[in-house]
Amino acid sequence: MLNRKLVVTQDIDQTHYKQIKELLPDWDVIVGKDKSIWEGHLIDAEIIAGWKKEVDEYSIKRDSKLRWLQTWSAGVNNLPLQDLESKNVLLTSANGVHAYPISETIFALMLGLTRKIHAYVRNQASKKWHHSDLKLEIHEKTIGIIGVGEIGTETAKLAKAFGMKVLGMRYSGKPEQYVDEMYTPDQLHTILPQCDYVVITLPLTKDTHQMFGDEQFKLMKPSSFLINIGRGEIVVEEELINALREQEIAGAGLDVFEKEPLAEDSPLWDLENVIITPHTSGSTENYNKRVLENILIPNLKSYVSLDSPTINLVDYKKGY
Repeated sequence: MLNRKLVVTQDIDQTHYKQIKELLPDWDVIVGKDKSIWEGHLIDAEIIAGWKKEVDEYSIKRDSKLRWLQTWSAGVNNLPLQDLESKNVLLTSANGVHAYPISETIFALMLGLTRKIHAYVRNQASKKWHHSDLKLEIHEKTIGIIGVGEIGTETAKLAKAFGMKVLGMRYSGKPEQYVDEMYTPDQLHTILPQCDYVVITLPLTKDTHQMFGDEQFKLMKPSSFLINIGRGEIVVEEELINALREQEIAGAGLDVFEKEPLAEDSPLWDLENVIITPHTSGSTENYNKRVLENILIPNLKSYVSLDSPTINLVDYKKGY
């Protein structure tokens, strides 16, 4: 009889490997980022940690042993969710590992736009000494966090250090520490006119797809900034470009886009009131450590004892 099998499609250190083996002493544990290490094991794997396109081909579209898929990313919108659900595969995400780096990026973008750092970087490149009309400050302004999960909560916490008023939006409407006023999605239009900064931290679902377009930008203050670190498809990009050109909003900090990489001919590259980062807001030296210690290993403990992971279990109906 073949042993039960866990495949981890990432490189992990020896300490974490030993912790996994202690939990699964009688399992075959296959670990490594190189495809040649794990590809032949996908069909037999009961658990796969780390989504790769080959998982679809070898485990989901075939009669495999897969019961649980742990992603290495927070977003699951690019996965074949209907197929996974139809095969009763338990799906867990890496949601939560990004709270520190993404909240730092959010404030880097907000502060960069507010204190004209992007303008000064351009001036430095051309050796130009110019004031660039610097006048804004971030203290005591109002921030609207559209999607108060772990990233949104950490962002709200940082906002309080700047004495900001924090408005939040979440589907449940449940209050959260550091958020002064919580709203639900049907109240989005109530939030937007109040905000000096609108920060999108939502996952991409059928409900959030193109949530922000002309109507929403017209509700925002002409002095306000949009920050999007959620998913590009939440914003109608062409309408955002128009809002920036027409100065319906003051500027934008964008880490995500409708199509990635962002096309070289996109007008966003040349807009002086835009800061672009290449979908790197979640990058951190501690990424693997947090996925393993905060999610995968605790979930393995639950799987061994309860036959199901418990952290970040995706609700297929909600899409996250």
